[in-house]
Amino acid sequence: MTTLVQLKPIDRTRLSAEHAEVIRATLPLVGSKINEITPLFYQKMFTAHPELIADVFNRGNQQQGAQQRALAASIATFATMLVDDTAPAPEDLLQRIGHKHASLGITADQYQIVHDNLFAAIVEVLGAETVTAEVAAAWDAVYWIMADVLIEFERDLYRSAGVADGDVFRTVTVTERTDLPGDVMLVSVTAGEGADPLPAHLPGQYISVGARLPDGARQLRQYSLVDDASPGQLTFAVKRIGATDEAPAGEVSNFLADHVAVGDTLEVTLPFGDLVLSDAENPVVLVSAGIGATPMIGMLEYLVANSSQRRAISLHGDLHPSVDALAAKRTQLAGALANGQALTWYETDPGEGARLGFISLDKVELPADADVYVCGSNGFLQHMRTQLTARGFADEQVHFELFAPNDWLLDG
Repeated sequence: MTTLVQLKPIDRTRLSAEHAEVIRATLPLVGSKINEITPLFYQKMFTAHPELIADVFNRGNQQQGAQQRALAASIATFATMLVDDTAPAPEDLLQRIGHKHASLGITADQYQIVHDNLFAAIVEVLGAETVTAEVAAAWDAVYWIMADVLIEFERDLYRSAGVADGDVFRTVTVTERTDLPGDVMLVSVTAGEGADPLPAHLPGQYISVGARLPDGARQLRQYSLVDDASPGQLTFAVKRIGATDEAPAGEVSNFLADHVAVGDTLEVTLPFGDLVLSDAENPVVLVSAGIGATPMIGMLEYLVANSSQRRAISLHGDLHPSVDALAAKRTQLAGALANGQALTWYETDPGEGARLGFISLDKVELPADADVYVCGSNGFLQHMRTQLTARGFADEQVHFELFAPNDWLLDG
């Protein structure tokens, strides 16, 4: 299996002692004003660069403010990690961000655009009398340490994929579409005619899919790969998303569900993502809720395709059987393994063979040396981390992904 590109350790002393002192003094103020700084920052950036909101940034997340808070607050979080020796190491935070950037084709020049508009917003919100030359220099140093680390790491990701910086988009042909319960569909794609075959990937990774919407915008969304990671074909899962009081309907997912058919062409990226199944021989525990099952299906597919002897335990929670789109596939794959097991919980109507309620580890035998992979909502991940900690699993044994822009918050 191809090795995951790892972000190099970050030297916290790159921030001078003088700048660190200023950051410690101003962090509370900057943090308290994040919700004022971020909308102004994006307003300035999208006014100057309208192509970014049309073709790069998630318009749905922008409507909710989720992406806004995620980007700006990640810089404040990184600053905390630099100046507080007791804070978590920043590598995991930046590695996850770097993979997402690579899946969007982000390049070094875009960091200058973010910098200029973000700092203009900071000065406007806090005032020039607060953002003195000394304060501006300290935060500028933090930003460029973070940016330089990400630029270098993203270049490593591009080099590992064998492409020029940002050259990750490919035109592909839809070869199969399978509609499943719970408004989920599986889409398989292969390289367009005359193009190089699609590469192998690591089990658990995702691709970005570009949709050209009726208003002309090219919106990108990430979808987990659910195939066995062999080269030549990629299969991803898309779930239709309805509007709620808190969030709009899924603009891209619903468009794809309504329009994708066999024979169509799509724009997808090469695979990225750092929630990746290790190639060790120790046991694995795959814990998911709802559509968070998708990366776990990819991991199970890989284990089956390679006749793995590893002990693999799949734990999945859902609302009820009718929306558990991948139940049959999850059970079939676990059963095909020499040492596989699948357990399922439903909040209502569990039927035969499933358990009622939320996932509980109380009566589940888990190998103490297992690597645990968790994917689901923010609340679900926090709930599972509490249970896993109580069961004695160390932080380095637990790997997670949240299908939302602020998943780095779970590192805290």
